[in-house]
Amino acid sequence: MATAPAQTDSPTDCGAARPEARHWEWQYLDLMRRIWEQGDERADRTGVGTRSVFGAEIRFDLSGGRMPLLSTKRVYWKTATREMLWFLTGDTNIRELCAQGVEIWTDWPLDRYRRETGTEISRADFSKRIVEDAAFAQQWGDLGPVYGKQWVDWPVYEPAGDGLFRQRPWGVNQVAEVVESLKANPGSRRHIIEGWNVAELNAMALPPCHKTYQFHVAGNRLSGLLYQRSCDLGLGFAFNAWSAALLVRMLADQTGLEPGELVWVGGDVHLYLNHAPLVEEQLARTPSGDARLNILRRPDSIFGYRIEDFEVTGYAPQAHIAAPVAV
Repeated sequence: MATAPAQTDSPTDCGAARPEARHWEWQYLDLMRRIWEQGDERADRTGVGTRSVFGAEIRFDLSGGRMPLLSTKRVYWKTATREMLWFLTGDTNIRELCAQGVEIWTDWPLDRYRRETGTEISRADFSKRIVEDAAFAQQWGDLGPVYGKQWVDWPVYEPAGDGLFRQRPWGVNQVAEVVESLKANPGSRRHIIEGWNVAELNAMALPPCHKTYQFHVAGNRLSGLLYQRSCDLGLGFAFNAWSAALLVRMLADQTGLEPGELVWVGGDVHLYLNHAPLVEEQLARTPSGDARLNILRRPDSIFGYRIEDFEVTGYAPQAHIAAPVAV
């Protein structure tokens, strides 16, 4: 499969192509610049405010082990990988993540705890208590039926008589069904994993942003498309792109297919107004490197991967850029 044409685009602010213009990351930086300079300034749920565009696409060639790791700032790919493996368990409590030092979901339960108890507690102390106190974690650490719950246990209701319905003890495992459909019917247009369960949105700490995944087989190559309804381009995209590509890679590994292409599609793609230092610093940097992912072991099931099964080479990012998370 040839490298996606979009990866050869030169930066929008430059009339002639530069030697480094072929790097896929220019797509990301061009989108960042367009949002920051031309985006619609909007009030948002967090109260911080954003600049936003509606509808964007980035394409990335996954052949040869290539992965969409941003090089203009450090991306903690192991943290994103631990999150993806956690999604695949169907767990919705942050306790297991906190025990691994992954704090990307802690702010939402922490915010609820502070609101409802009036207690000022640091994130570090809250996370420590979540790990050490099972009862506390059960009360305060659950996020509701977010991503993993929908992916591997989408609720099913059956008639119970007298016009009533009851929830079946087991739900639909969309991930397992996609693995089987890729093997049995690769030409299907129904290889989909959906997170947007309308009936349960209000019970979730945060409705799914990366909501719909679709997979496509051409020849012996597996490609994936992620539709993301809402994307924080400054912070969230780096994890979202890595995780989507990782899911394609794991599915390809399980089905005997070669990795093809990741197509990322964003709905409301935005930058927070308080991220000006991040945006300015990142736009001043030049992409470089060629990160590759090796999968060191093929477990019997897509649910059997461990963090030590993944190795990244060729990744030499520039320094991390800190920015606040809008909750």
